[in-house]
Amino acid sequence: HMTLKKDMTGRILIQTSEMPENVLHRPSVDVMLDSVQQIYGKNTLGVIMTGMGKDGLESIKKLKTLGGYCLAQDEQSCVVYGMPRAIVDNGLADVIASLEDIPKILNQAI
Repeated sequence: HMTLKKDMTGRILIQTSEMPENVLHRPSVDVMLDSVQQIYGKNTLGVIMTGMGKDGLESIKKLKTLGGYCLAQDEQSCVVYGMPRAIVDNGLADVIASLEDIPKILNQAI
């Protein structure tokens, strides 16, 4: 898994780990986004793009309760519309966009 961690000087570091072991997907979007939210809280911007299953759904639910923002890739531009579909079907996407439009939307959001 890949996670973010703030060190004692306040720098944000990227770490890789086998923990937690009980998570089905590796690397896991849920594990990564949970670590991002611990540092940035409601200022987290979640982007869920093409992929199988529903990895990312639980962390995006948490993000939305904090007041964060979520962008999901549209079905037409996905190779596999599993992960974005889980976000869209649960009403969690603030924006649904094509792969081509995602960079422009991210630039506007930040």
